[in-house]
Amino acid sequence: MTTQTGGERPLRIALLSYRGNPYCGGQGVYVRHLSRELARLGHRVEVIGAQPYPALDDGVTLTRLPSLDLYRDSDPFRTPARDEFRDWIDVLEFATMRTGGFPEPLTFSLRARRHLAARRRDFDVVHDNQTLGYGLLPSRALPPLVTTIHHPITVDRRLELAAADRLARRLSLRRWYAFTRMQKRVARRLPTVLTVSGASRREIIEDFAVPPSRVHVVPIGADTRVYRPDPAARRVPGRIVTTASADAPLKGLVHLVEALAKLRTEQPDAHLVVVGTRPASGPVAAALDAFGVAGATEFVHGISDEELAALLNSAQAACVPSLYEGFCLPAAEAMACGTPLVATTGGAIPEVAGPDGETCLAVPPGDAGALAAALGRLLGDAALRDRLAASGRARVLRHFTWERAAAATAEHYRAALAARKADPRAHR
Repeated sequence: MTTQTGGERPLRIALLSYRGNPYCGGQGVYVRHLSRELARLGHRVEVIGAQPYPALDDGVTLTRLPSLDLYRDSDPFRTPARDEFRDWIDVLEFATMRTGGFPEPLTFSLRARRHLAARRRDFDVVHDNQTLGYGLLPSRALPPLVTTIHHPITVDRRLELAAADRLARRLSLRRWYAFTRMQKRVARRLPTVLTVSGASRREIIEDFAVPPSRVHVVPIGADTRVYRPDPAARRVPGRIVTTASADAPLKGLVHLVEALAKLRTEQPDAHLVVVGTRPASGPVAAALDAFGVAGATEFVHGISDEELAALLNSAQAACVPSLYEGFCLPAAEAMACGTPLVATTGGAIPEVAGPDGETCLAVPPGDAGALAAALGRLLGDAALRDRLAASGRARVLRHFTWERAAAATAEHYRAALAARKADPRAHR
């Protein structure tokens, strides 16, 4: 463990995680790696989370704040037994789910507020990871609050509504995303908002109407001790690796499937490994069949960081086909492994991947033809792959590591403490 310098005492940090699955989405990844690096700096970090609980490293405490776990993989949208209901928050959670809404941000925030109020003297600062629930409105009854918004979920809402082709689907999505109205209201009252990119900062200011002076960019990154080039690895000819959820339109996987079909007409050994779950239905499943590339596409899920790094080291190319990203951890992890990257220019991806032709090959989002052309160029040019691999790794080491993220985040904790001390009424 690294100790604090300059005479500053270590901080006692409550890091909140309403949904911490380390294998699905970026929130679990963020909580795991940030908490580890804060602990290495000498701070005492306690993660307070609900199901799916985050995977944490040594030196970080996990306090379970259980929900009804209504979306567990083994029994999604389940009906709990009567004796599982503990209080009115559980009733609210179940009722919201049964009426088509997503209750977890609100109900977790209410449980977290109750828990934190009872332990007010145990923490110097509370760090909320994108819950944005009414229970976490700033208050003198709680320690100073710092909030991370990776990107406004209103972006996801817009993209999913645009992709919905049936009225029933659009109505269902509007109900599901009703919680974003709460998040907008809460965000406007937050004293300190951290986000991961300039693109996300602009979206937060525009969508949530948060004053620009309260929104601060702290880039995240890759664990470069795990994600690094492996000189002993064999790059499999034609292998392309991507990390994408098939059921999230903003991840753009359907466009990469089409690009793979185009690419294989000239490079028949091209094949795709998707870090995610193979869909049984939906646009991606239909595209795999329609373009005849189901046999050239493999899906893997639930793998460890070490296994993902090995997979990236086995690929000739990595691809990020997303229509939008608030940061883009998959790009940073691929570049850290020295795997040359093809990426779209959606959202914050250019901030991470860097300039076209220098550290990646960049293409417009949603353009399968451009994806196919860039991937074909990369797979056919060993010198280009070597150059992008070296420059991509160097870019990550300069700008996007968890050590840098933790140090910058701790500075904002101290600023929040100083603001509370200077004006206690500012956090009501």
